[in-house]
Amino acid sequence: MTNDRRPDDSGERPDEGTQIIRRDGRKYYLEGGTPENPPHVPPSMQAWSAAPNPPAPSATPPPPRPAPPPPSPPRAEPPRVEAPPPIPRRDPPPRPATRAMPSQPPKRPAPPPRRQAYAPPPPRRPVRIGKLLKYAAILLIVGMIASFAYVEIALGRVDALADYDGRVADTPGTNWLLIGADSRAGLTEQQQAELATGGDVGAARTDTIMLVHIPKSGPTDIISIPRDSYVSIPGNGKDKINAAFAIGGAPLLIQTVEIATGVHIDHYAEIGFGGFAGMVDAVGGVKICIDQPIDDPLAGINLPAGCQTLNGANALGFVRTRHTFANADLQRVQNQRMFLAALLAKATSISTILNPVRLGMLVHSGIDSLTVDNGDHVWSLAALVWAMRGQTVQSTVPVGGSENVDVGNVLLWDTTRASALFEAIANDQPIPEADITPGGG
Repeated sequence: MTNDRRPDDSGERPDEGTQIIRRDGRKYYLEGGTPENPPHVPPSMQAWSAAPNPPAPSATPPPPRPAPPPPSPPRAEPPRVEAPPPIPRRDPPPRPATRAMPSQPPKRPAPPPRRQAYAPPPPRRPVRIGKLLKYAAILLIVGMIASFAYVEIALGRVDALADYDGRVADTPGTNWLLIGADSRAGLTEQQQAELATGGDVGAARTDTIMLVHIPKSGPTDIISIPRDSYVSIPGNGKDKINAAFAIGGAPLLIQTVEIATGVHIDHYAEIGFGGFAGMVDAVGGVKICIDQPIDDPLAGINLPAGCQTLNGANALGFVRTRHTFANADLQRVQNQRMFLAALLAKATSISTILNPVRLGMLVHSGIDSLTVDNGDHVWSLAALVWAMRGQTVQSTVPVGGSENVDVGNVLLWDTTRASALFEAIANDQPIPEADITPGGG
């Protein structure tokens, strides 16, 4: 075993041994050995000069390197697209020199807002009057269309304008025959008592007969035909004109009127007791003015003189009463025209048309007892109401006297004047001034 020693850290040289300088520069001393047989030095302690020689190169040549692969064919390069020349950048125009503002002292900060004791209510949205009026107009139009549709479906109809041999040819203008029937059909005993109808009297008769002529131009003519007029009834001899309605209904009455007047009838409408009174109540009553008090127990009325508003029952008694007048039936037809004009004015007023409740009651009350010809429609009635609402000329068939015959007391027409009156109507001419009744609309 070879003796070795650690490097001398003290710096003193040992007395014997071989000195070895390590690769890191430190010295080692080995004991023993001769120059011919030097001591064994571990590889880790060998000096740079004592490092073994590298092995001799081998005589065998290295194997040849493989030949490089043949070069790949050059790839075709895509044609280069030249980029468009850059757009020259325009410099903005120089800003005008601004004058230096003099320095201002800093502003004081605004004081904090005061805290309110309560939050104010939010502002209300303004009401748009135009939009409300628009909606109201739409509702009004829809309501009127619905009412017209209802009336058109619910109208009572009768074949009143039946043809007959020798019928009067068509005459110019438009002619309506309006009647107020005294039929009690549809009325209960209590309603008959309230309206003072006198109970069931058998076949219906008519207390009101009006010929309405709407000319091509000018005011509408309203001619009353007294119910006690003594005329010829086709197939039934001579009788009061309202007997024609009791005998043969609307067709025979129209035939009788056409033969007696020479005027062609184009439209027909009749209304019963209940419908008339209901229409008056629907519009809130009708105001009239009378010169003398009227007390007629048979008509169920007791009215003082002066202006007053009549309800349905009083209005029906007013247009039926005749026993308290000296000229009886002639005064009654004047009252009928006066009241009809007032009723139409109230029914077509803005207060009625713009009130859907009142308008609905008016339509329902009248439609139940209203009868028209098969060829008439709701627009025909609307044209009639509009024509009668405006300016009118009122008259009564001229009467020459009265006479007691087998059917009772009857009125005899003034043949000359009556013929002139109806000739003017048939030719669409103004009626004679002498036959115009004061008080027309």
